[in-house]
Amino acid sequence: MVVRAKLWKVSILFALSLPAVFNPGLASGASDLASLRSGLAQFALDTHDPAAALRYTRNAVTEAERLVRAKALMVTGSYQEAEGLLNELLEGQYYRGQAALLLAELAAGHGGNGVREYLETAAKRASGSARQKALYRLAEIEREAGHTDRAGKVLASMEPGYWAALGYMNIAADYGRQDRNPSRALVALRVALAMSEGDVDSQRSQELRSRLLVRAGYLAYDHEDYEKAIGFLEKIPLESYRTPHGLYLHGLALSASGNQRAAMQSWHRAKKYPLAYPGVANAWLGTGRGYDLAGYLGQAGEAYLAANASYESERVTLRKLAHQIRQKGAYQALVLDARNSEAQWFLADNRTLTQPRTAYLIRFIEQPTAQATVNRVAELRDMRQTLNQREDSLAVFRGATSERLGPVGHDVGGGPFNEDIEVLVQRLANLKARTTSPAQREALKGAARTLADLKASVARLDGRLKEKDRTLNELITRTDLVRERIRAVRRKANALLGRAESELDELALAYVEAQDHRMAFALDRTEQQIAHLYEYLALENLERGQP
Repeated sequence: MVVRAKLWKVSILFALSLPAVFNPGLASGASDLASLRSGLAQFALDTHDPAAALRYTRNAVTEAERLVRAKALMVTGSYQEAEGLLNELLEGQYYRGQAALLLAELAAGHGGNGVREYLETAAKRASGSARQKALYRLAEIEREAGHTDRAGKVLASMEPGYWAALGYMNIAADYGRQDRNPSRALVALRVALAMSEGDVDSQRSQELRSRLLVRAGYLAYDHEDYEKAIGFLEKIPLESYRTPHGLYLHGLALSASGNQRAAMQSWHRAKKYPLAYPGVANAWLGTGRGYDLAGYLGQAGEAYLAANASYESERVTLRKLAHQIRQKGAYQALVLDARNSEAQWFLADNRTLTQPRTAYLIRFIEQPTAQATVNRVAELRDMRQTLNQREDSLAVFRGATSERLGPVGHDVGGGPFNEDIEVLVQRLANLKARTTSPAQREALKGAARTLADLKASVARLDGRLKEKDRTLNELITRTDLVRERIRAVRRKANALLGRAESELDELALAYVEAQDHRMAFALDRTEQQIAHLYEYLALENLERGQP
């Protein structure tokens, strides 16, 4: 028990010291309790529980608590209250930069003025990722206004990392649209690749690097610099989401440079991925084209027929997916079912992520509207589940409280107890009459005082029991009111959830329909290639005089 008590004390001290370590502004003046509250609020916010963050920061005192509360208010849509807190922090001591960045987001989201001024303040006052994000958004303002050179100057002042790499990638896209010569765009992409290496998030850095390599490879291929394109594309990691597109472009560059065998190898590797990914459908078609260019007409026909069958099968899959969306809803059919793998845990590996439904979910989530809609449905479902749990907890609490109530209209009155006490008092009086020694008399006096105290307590017992019942009844009444409020909120949440799920279903069905049109177009292309191949073979047979 002593060891457990010591461990508990050490763990409490460690938990209280964490916020002070990570928030230097708190260590100077805030109490340990405020630091712990702030840390719990930040944890709740990071784990997507803004309601808990608001509870922990209800009586926000320190600047750290106010910052977390402002973020939670923004998440929950209380923009005016959040703006008030952020304006206070803007005049504070520790979080002026972060407050300015959040105010810029509020102004940009509601069409307000002062976005640039807030971002400039954030770039001056903030540090780390907040400063880099502010500079990136300043560069984007310049770039979107057509001032690419000014945007480049802003990006040049940034530290290497994700935001700088993203900014240079956007500038490269502008250069690619403006210039016939790809030199400036390729230089910007090379700088972006170098900047991405400074990202502390290795997974995010790898994903951005893959995007940059695909863009650079396509740009070089589009301007017929095939060796440079091959050099870029060969650096794409094989486990990246961009891998199938990179393999397809790699095959195109190899085919254009005359190496048909190597091109077909790249396309064959791309064909192992689901057809939902960019480049995979074209890789099936490219394989047949590669055989055709290499002079293997029989294999070319087989490749075209295989592609045709693959596209037909994919259209069947898409029709089944559309039927499931109509039957079960898009969130269940496309999102939840994609998470649930039928593979046993000891057989599961990274290949389960290449399943067709997962691939279509990833492509669907790439759309900003789809992201927002899926997130809205997920939040409303979580809210409904939380409300159900709260109502169940209140029902259990109400039952336990009801069990502690006495019988209706009960009145103790001290009757049975008073009778027993009177009997004892009478017996004590009889003993007192027969007592001779001082010690015995003193003991009887103590017993008499005890009986008097018991009699007084019994006299107060009925009032206390009634007060207890009154308090419990008030608790039951308040519990019933809270349960009714929870039911009202849940009805609103269910109505909003129904609307959100309907919007998601419409978006998902439109997306699946677009994918079906894409497969139909690919199917038409293969049928045209097969027709051209048969026509060519027929002409060859006629020239040879064969029937």
